[in-house]
Amino acid sequence: MYYVGIDIGSTASKTAVRGDKELMFVLPTGWSSKETTGVIREKLLEEGIDVASDDVKVVATGYGRVAVDFADYVITEITCHARGGREMAGDDCSIIDVGGQDTKVILVSGGMVQDFLMNDKCSAGTGKFLEIMANRLGVTLQELFDMADTGDVLSISSLCTVFAESEVINYIGEGKKREDIAAGVVDSVAAKVSQLAGRKNLADKVILTGGLSNSEYFTRILSEKLGKKVEMTENGRYAGAIGAALLAEEKSKRRR
Repeated sequence: MYYVGIDIGSTASKTAVRGDKELMFVLPTGWSSKETTGVIREKLLEEGIDVASDDVKVVATGYGRVAVDFADYVITEITCHARGGREMAGDDCSIIDVGGQDTKVILVSGGMVQDFLMNDKCSAGTGKFLEIMANRLGVTLQELFDMADTGDVLSISSLCTVFAESEVINYIGEGKKREDIAAGVVDSVAAKVSQLAGRKNLADKVILTGGLSNSEYFTRILSEKLGKKVEMTENGRYAGAIGAALLAEEKSKRRR
């Protein structure tokens, strides 16, 4: 048997497989979730996993989950991310997931979701904002973090991505150091994420998931902003997909 979790995000689509073969891979979502879903299906078939087979169960989640027309189950992001986070951090934890266009804070207690918050009104507190600013500065995301680590924070106060980008453009025009601008950009995102997370009573164990989950620098800045240790996660980018695969397995076994 194979249990497949597919998390179609706004910028990246993650797939996790459990069972006779275990694997994970990520693809850019691109302009069409439907097309990306077809590519995922083909890639799975190359690995000998045919989603049309009775021996394969699929759970879809994420922004574009309805595009996965071969899914056996479609489950919300909160449920899947909570299940994936619980697998990584135990039954009592708080999960901060910084995605491409939204940020989620999920509180898990006794293995169950107790509460959650989501900020999806503006991308200024998400990974997408960091990508936009990195492009504006002509560097990769990792280079942005490396530069920020050596810079002094320049204040970026706007809550909107468009206006925040204007602040960055002004700093560039004033001849400010890229390192200082980078530090301001990362500090701005970490501040917005911590403000969201700070609205809840977080558990003793807090983990970071999403595309920034393997960034030591961002995790450190976020911890400082929260006044609470936030832990990196090795496969945090795949939290939703891993949770979806685990739920596919659990649902399948219950039905049997």
